[in-house]
Amino acid sequence: MAATPKKAKKPEASMDKDELLKAYGKMLLIRRFEEKAGQLYGMGLIAGFCHLYIGQEAVVVGMQHAIDTGDEVITSYRDHGHMLACEMDPKGVMAELTGRAGGYSRGKGGSMHMFSKEKGFFGGHGIVGAQVSLGTGLGFSNWYRGNDRVSLTYFGEGASNQGQVYESFNLANLMKLPVVFIIENNRYSMGTSIERSSASRDLSLNGVPWGMPSLAVDGMDVMAVKAAGVQAVAHCRSGKGPFLLEMKTYRYRGHSMSDPAKYRTREEVQRMRAEHDSLDLAKKRLEEQGVTEEALKQLDNEIKARVQEAADFAQSSPEPDPAELWTDILVDVK
Repeated sequence: MAATPKKAKKPEASMDKDELLKAYGKMLLIRRFEEKAGQLYGMGLIAGFCHLYIGQEAVVVGMQHAIDTGDEVITSYRDHGHMLACEMDPKGVMAELTGRAGGYSRGKGGSMHMFSKEKGFFGGHGIVGAQVSLGTGLGFSNWYRGNDRVSLTYFGEGASNQGQVYESFNLANLMKLPVVFIIENNRYSMGTSIERSSASRDLSLNGVPWGMPSLAVDGMDVMAVKAAGVQAVAHCRSGKGPFLLEMKTYRYRGHSMSDPAKYRTREEVQRMRAEHDSLDLAKKRLEEQGVTEEALKQLDNEIKARVQEAADFAQSSPEPDPAELWTDILVDVK
């Protein structure tokens, strides 16, 4: 009988000033972008579903600092932050949110369905947990081709109880596929707390039956995320099979823009903002390394201007041509 896998040893978290400043800038871009998206939704310029990533920025930014060009990212419907972290153009993302022709899916995908093969982003996906099987397929593709690419496959703690997730765990471990499974545990899934929805009290151990190594990570600390990501990616890239990361994070807004979030108290949200905010932690560390308040304020102003430019582009981009209804529905294979 195979020995029960133990949690991997937590690596030491570190970033030099330049890397931390870059990570802070990317987290700030995601925060300001999502705030603007929330405003546009309230104005009626964004319709349909819209799931904001505010509060969880450190997870995807830290993981992007752990991978190389050619690695792949796939996630669920809370996906705007992942797109921006993958260096997708904020103009194209915002235009897609508003259903315009200048969007990444030419106005046909909306908030949950954008893709950029060029940037290694294989989508937000609207069906809960569906992307886990697809991310495992990306890992299979890399294994089949014999390259050293790694698939980062994100899903939430609510999706972690879906059957296809465990089927994916089984196949990935059976075939030693290079997949980093990342649970973004923001504690409430659609609105039910993790304590009421999962018998597992330590989601990082959900891969134990398949022999998968794992780490539980402070997902509000971009340095801790990057360190854990480096360890997980190196494990996968060396041919040892998949790795599971549980990112303990928190979303400040509702599950979606239509969610009043009455299942938790305002005091809880304020406490998390005050004591665990990922941007505040990174800013404090930068100031300790000699970055001035003035420099950080200038960075914020530059990012706000960039986000406003994206919003202006989205509102001025034309509506899709009706002929778009007939595109992207058939692949002619010869």
